[in-house]
Amino acid sequence: MKIYDVTIPISDHVPIYAGDPAANVEAVTQISAGAHANVSKMCFGVHTGTHVDAPNHFIEGRRRVDQLDLDKLIGKCRVIAIDDGEDAVLPKHLGDLSGVERVLFKTRNSAFWSASDTRFRTDFCYISPEAARMIADNGMKLAGIDYLSVEKFGSDDFATHITLLEKEVVIIEGVDLREVSPGDYELICLPLKYLGGEGDGAPARTILRTL
Repeated sequence: MKIYDVTIPISDHVPIYAGDPAANVEAVTQISAGAHANVSKMCFGVHTGTHVDAPNHFIEGRRRVDQLDLDKLIGKCRVIAIDDGEDAVLPKHLGDLSGVERVLFKTRNSAFWSASDTRFRTDFCYISPEAARMIADNGMKLAGIDYLSVEKFGSDDFATHITLLEKEVVIIEGVDLREVSPGDYELICLPLKYLGGEGDGAPARTILRTL
């Protein structure tokens, strides 16, 4: 059994979706400076790095991140590779979804994580609303992609998010699939559990294990 950690680390340099809060990680006390213990502090938006979107992210009054069903976040998951020449995941890319409950898309976005430039990219591959509709209509539990949004940058109707979230399909964004080949795996995705704010999402330590 091989374990792939597909989590993007949170740091001062992690790319941040345009308009979201910046991330900051710093030491509060240090043994090297005479303290009894090392203690650090983190400050970041809930959609930083590898994270999940809960229905309340785009649909007011719906399920918050602390209310997500854990069985949606753990279980068999298919990784589908999308050709580098594609700008969007389309229905034709989905193939036979019979028996598939969770899906992650490996696109040209994966190469972004290797770049030294850590600025937010707007030219990422996204999940089209039509593909999102197929995913939702097939009763899938979870869908994700290898950059910071499943939505086309600049969308003004947020159709992909809403189509998935209104059917309670958990969204994972910002997974690092550089080392992962297409195929079936076991997914374990555990978002931070917190109360307060809007509960719209949370960073999540996410792994894939070979079956």
